[in-house]
Amino acid sequence: MTDVIRRKIDRARPTQAEGAPGADRGWRLALARAARDAMGLDLEFRSLTIARLTLAEILDLAPDLALLALLDGPRGGLGVIMLAPAVTAAFIEKQTLGRLGSQVPPPRKASRIDAAMVAGVIDRALVGLDETLAEEADFSWAGGFRYASYLEDARPLGLLLEEDAYRVLSAEVALGTDGRAGRVLLVLPAIGRGEAPAIPETDADVEAPHFTAALSAQVMHADCRLDAVIGRLTLPLRQIMSLQVGETLVLTTAALDAISVETIDGQRVAGARLGQHRGMRALKLNEAVTTPSAASSTLRPALPVAAAEAPPPALRAAG
Repeated sequence: MTDVIRRKIDRARPTQAEGAPGADRGWRLALARAARDAMGLDLEFRSLTIARLTLAEILDLAPDLALLALLDGPRGGLGVIMLAPAVTAAFIEKQTLGRLGSQVPPPRKASRIDAAMVAGVIDRALVGLDETLAEEADFSWAGGFRYASYLEDARPLGLLLEEDAYRVLSAEVALGTDGRAGRVLLVLPAIGRGEAPAIPETDADVEAPHFTAALSAQVMHADCRLDAVIGRLTLPLRQIMSLQVGETLVLTTAALDAISVETIDGQRVAGARLGQHRGMRALKLNEAVTTPSAASSTLRPALPVAAAEAPPPALRAAG
């Protein structure tokens, strides 16, 4: 309920105030400096707008043949940066040839190698954005993101991105001195998941009790095994004993967006969906199961014999 109220309040804020001036100024400086420091490329912003858009609107906004890079952010937040073919080509040419060619190469679909070559520039720009916003309120939603993986097209974004609204920094940039230009879109969740700007600690905060550190050390060394169950299948023992190598078992109830996270004894503790984190398989929790009634019934002590319910008259008569 708290998240729902927070989203409604966030939607009601004036559009012209979103992200300004911190994210506006910060992204201009960070991307231009990253291009200059990483490859010696002059990058100038012709225009930059910040808008709140839905996921469907973002998919329609993606430039044709754009390089799509998934960004990993605080608390499991996901974003994406989209580079138009002209921007990607300029980055690749500058790194491979040391200069921009006299002719603009024809647009082509970005490859995984292209993404690997521009990943460093993207991360450098995002680090610069963090540094620029270190003491500003926009850090809570625009800070802490890094390059995670390359996407071949925009279709997986419909499954990977699941926020209600996103802030889109849409920029038209000029590259080099020969008039090349292209679009760069930075898409981040509208509701910030990052920490607020750092505040200097007081002496009272620094001098924490010793027992707190000791307790934390003990708790953090405890292990808890959780199993991610995609589906279950029940078969007769005769069929199991006759299974052969290469045989296929059909999981009719399996779904990648309905995975059950369970304890070692089979108790379900959360629901999740299958995704990825920095190129590795990962689970994103979408709901947690809490059973306070079950827990309280488990811990409730047994009633004394004297307080128990009296047996029916028929049983008393029977002795």
